[in-house]
Amino acid sequence: MNQAFLFNDDLHFDEQHDAWALTGQLLGQRVTIFFHSVQLKNIAKIDNCTKYDLEEVAELWLEKNEPEGNEIHINMR
Repeated sequence: MNQAFLFNDDLHFDEQHDAWALTGQLLGQRVTIFFHSVQLKNIAKIDNCTKYDLEEVAELWLEKNEPEGNEIHINMR
């Protein structure tokens, strides 16, 4: 799947989902990507390097998967 995903600059920890979250636009639809990770859960603030790594993880996920709805949950080890 080759789609342009436009990331917003709003990476934040979502207490409700207990995961870091990032929103963006995919085919005109707002999508929220949740990154579930024990290692990331304990970080108070994510630096730009890690943020770009998470964006790359999301892009790789989108290459192999089709989102269902407006939420994507990525489990990271």
